Order: sequence, then structure tokens, then C-alpha cells
Amino acid sequence: MNEIPVPRDIPLPMPAPEPVLIGVLIIFFLMHIVFVNFMVGGAFLTLWYQLRGLKEKRYDDLAYEIAATITANKSIAVVLGVGPLLAINTLYTVYFYTANALTGAFWISIIPLVIVAFVLTYIHKYLWHQMERMKWLHIGLAIVVSLLFLFIPLIFLTNINLMLFPEKWGTIRGFFSALMLPNVFSRYAHFILACPAMTGLLMVWLFRRKNEAEIAATGFERVELIRKGYQWAFWPTAAQFVIGPLALLTLPETQESIHSVIAVFGVAILVSMGMAHLMFTETRRPAETIGKSFAPICALMLVVVGLMGAGRHLYREAAVAPHRELVRAKTEDYMRKVEEANREAAAKGGDVRTSQ
Repeated sequence: MNEIPVPRDIPLPMPAPEPVLIGVLIIFFLMHIVFVNFMVGGAFLTLWYQLRGLKEKRYDDLAYEIAATITANKSIAVVLGVGPLLAINTLYTVYFYTANALTGAFWISIIPLVIVAFVLTYIHKYLWHQMERMKWLHIGLAIVVSLLFLFIPLIFLTNINLMLFPEKWGTIRGFFSALMLPNVFSRYAHFILACPAMTGLLMVWLFRRKNEAEIAATGFERVELIRKGYQWAFWPTAAQFVIGPLALLTLPETQESIHSVIAVFGVAILVSMGMAHLMFTETRRPAETIGKSFAPICALMLVVVGLMGAGRHLYREAAVAPHRELVRAKTEDYMRKVEEANREAAAKGGDVRTSQ
């Protein structure tokens, strides 16, 4: 443990009680990540259907309907991301800023990358019809946006993963070495699969509420669109039964017990099984009853997302707990020395005034 960097903490009071900040971190992060899933998944599905639209026009029209949701979801995701960002800065100051510093250039690059991605998203959406005769250029924009949306979360995830392992800080030489730490790619795959799954449910919600004229404009029957949404929701969710346990098994060992983490993720897997069963059933329902299980599926998805957020927080706490004790001890020692220096300075000042 002597080789592990142990910085001092900032001796300032919390702006709110710690349980409140933890609640803000978990709840608002989960809300934020859901809309990030919608945004990234929407970009993937838009590109997929645009490519299919080269041969069948109605798929291009479907791509347009999905693309129309991306900018709104982007704006909501950005706003909801402020709360958890402030909370993690406050609760894990030493860990968050250290990770940012160690991947400095790539961390800072998030700002210009996000700006470029969002500008291209608006161009892609609002010049859709004007670029009908430049289809490959238009699709090229969708490809660039999708690639940016793939890369930006990877930077975030790499940093969040790095902050959990102080024992690795001395060996990190930038973003790419942090990228090679355990659990990064399995967590990333878990996130990527969640994007089309969540967007599939968004498609179901979207096309259930549109009127008949709007549905007819897509060139599909309503039941076809709803079924496609459920298929997008089901198959990536089914793949999560491989990736999810892999992400759990590749979690690095911690000095603290993580039995509670395993229990929470275990419950999440069981709930996911019930949800996946309902999704699969919906893909096989006849037109008269399709969509019957939409509300239960969404409720179960909220439970799964909540359990995932709680499990991640419990693991984060277990991972940093031993190092936190070292930081606390060093900070207390530093503050004790500061107080001693102040007393000595005050005493010397008093002697001088007395002699005068």
C-alpha cells in the first residue's frame, strides 16, 4: 500500500448531507443514462434504417421518424447530466479529478467532440430532405455521428473505471493505458447493448401514440412498427445475459466484501429474465393484442435500471473504501500540522508584541 498515491482531501464541508448527494448521484445519473441510451441507440437505428432505405424508400422514412427523436433526447440527457456530475465531483473529488488528470487530453477532448457530434446531428436532421440527392453524404454524416456517440461514452467510462483503482494510478500513462484496465470493455459492451434495447422501447411508445395519418406516412402498418420496436428491445436484452454476467465476473477484487453487490445484480438478472420473457411474447402477439405488456415491461425496465445503479454505487464504495481511509488519515495529519504551525506562529507573534 506504500506505493499507492495518497493525496490529501479538500477540508471543506459538504454542500448537502451525504445521503442527499448519493441520492442525486444515483437517481439523476440513471435518468441521464436512459436518455443517453435513447440518443445513442437512436443514432444507430437511424443509420441502420437509412442504409436499408437505399433499397426500400419506406425504411428511409422510418429512419427520419427515429432521427427526429435524437436531438430532443440529446438535450434532456445533457440537462440531466449536470446533477450527477456535480455530485460525483463532491463525493469523490480526489478520485474523479485524479482520473481526469491522468487521461487529460482525451478528457478535455470530450467538449469539442460533443460539440461536433451535436452540430452534425442537427445538420443530419434538419437537412434531411435537402440532401435527398446527396444520399451518401447524408449517410456519411450519420456514420460520423454514430462513431462519435460510440467514442465519447468510452472516454467517460474509462475515467469512471480508473477512479476506482488508486493502486493503478502510478502505472497509467494516458487514456489508452487506462483503457486496458480490467472491466472497461465488458462494461462498455453492456452499455452499447442497452442503447438499441432502450430505443426499441422508445419506438414502441412512439408508434403506439401516433395517429393513423402519421403511421401511414411511414409506409408501415402500426403493428409492424411496434413489433420492430420489441425486436430491438428483446435481442440486445437477450445478449445482456452473456455480457452482464461477464461484466460482473470481471470486476476486480476489492478488500471490502461485495456480497451485497452480487446480490443486487443477481436480483437484477432475475427481473431481467421476466422482462425479456414479456418482450419475446410481445414479438409474437397478434395485431389485436400487441402492446398489451408495454406498461409491465417499462416498469420492470425501471426496476432493472435502478438495481444496476444501486449495484454500481455499492461496488464503487467497496472499491475506494480502503484508500479513502488512507486519504482521511493523511488529511487529518495535514490539518493537525497546520493547526500546530498556526499555534506556533501565534505564540511567536505574542512574544514579539510583549517584548515591544
